Amino acid sequence: MANTIGVGLVGYKFMGKSHSNAYRQVKAFFPDVKLTPEMVALCGRDEAAVKAAAAQMGWQGYETDWQRLVARDDIGLIDVSTPGDSHATIAIEAAKHGKHIFCEKPLANTLAEARQMVAAVAQAGVVGMVNFNYRRVPAVQLAKQLIESGRLGKIYHWRAVYLQDWIMDPNFPLVWRLNKQTAGSGTLGDLGAHIIDLARMLVGEIGEVSGLTETFIKQRPLLSGTTGGLGAAGGQEMGEVTVDDAALFLARFENGAVGTFEVTRFANGRANYNSFEINGSKGSLVFNLERMNELNVLLNDEQHDVQGFRNVLVTSGGVHPYMDAWWPAGHIIGWEHTFTHGVRDLLNGIAEGTSPPATFEDGLRCQAVLDAVERSAGSKQWVQPEY
Repeated sequence: MANTIGVGLVGYKFMGKSHSNAYRQVKAFFPDVKLTPEMVALCGRDEAAVKAAAAQMGWQGYETDWQRLVARDDIGLIDVSTPGDSHATIAIEAAKHGKHIFCEKPLANTLAEARQMVAAVAQAGVVGMVNFNYRRVPAVQLAKQLIESGRLGKIYHWRAVYLQDWIMDPNFPLVWRLNKQTAGSGTLGDLGAHIIDLARMLVGEIGEVSGLTETFIKQRPLLSGTTGGLGAAGGQEMGEVTVDDAALFLARFENGAVGTFEVTRFANGRANYNSFEINGSKGSLVFNLERMNELNVLLNDEQHDVQGFRNVLVTSGGVHPYMDAWWPAGHIIGWEHTFTHGVRDLLNGIAEGTSPPATFEDGLRCQAVLDAVERSAGSKQWVQPEY
């Protein structure tokens, strides 16, 4: 059918569930979607598990080989929701088959891979979009509108943190996210990519960085079955953690603003605390993902006797971005809705022949900053991203 597109999704766990929900919901809530997604096939290596996941999440069928998936004639969009070590391989092959691509963040594990992915999409003439889902929080979009309208004036400061605590237990096992070969980096790529992308969208390009990274727990128990599980003495066999547990960096933006970034999985009590503050000559903004329907706003154009931060509930249809699709004002939305917003923009972009932000080029520029932070942490010097 002319107004439909077959979707093949690689990956069926955390991100696979989030993306599957978005494909199921998008047409029901966004009547302006120009293409209807057909959930053709879910892909994973464990046949029993992927078959069960496909049935549970509403997919018509499944595949156990991603190469078969990207070659199918009934699929026009490949969704890459796998660990970072396979992003480039799958995306490049999908582009060669003329498929549009929706890729989880960060775009790749290395800057070289990201460049190859951008080139492949450009050569194939297909749409490529990176799922930086926090771009599509309505409160973040409101912040963008306020900045672009000039109501904050000249931007001076960006400060952002993304804090979690889920690996603080030294007995937490050596999962794939703690392996550089699979994940590319630790908190820097997993969490830092998000706040770098938000900084680029809201403030501008980053000109240079000065960073440090730290790994607090350098060895962890191997997952059962990894290499037998028990060491020679009968104890739990340990493996090396090869990524950062925390990363911090300073940044100078090309427009003269300065910024601070901090990401960690060792912030006790912080489950998923993604927050930024922006200070300009005419006002300030504060956002906190754990209160994602709210934006704290201070504008100097208000009368001085009542000037101060105002807490704006960003839930009004006809006023706030994306909210026309959902509930009456005051009826909040959640984290999963950001994926639905992204899929809506992706499908409309495919229909129009344009890649919505974050484009693969956006992903490449984020990757260049991640790369610069790693180089800076190694050299202990200021480093410029290699855009």
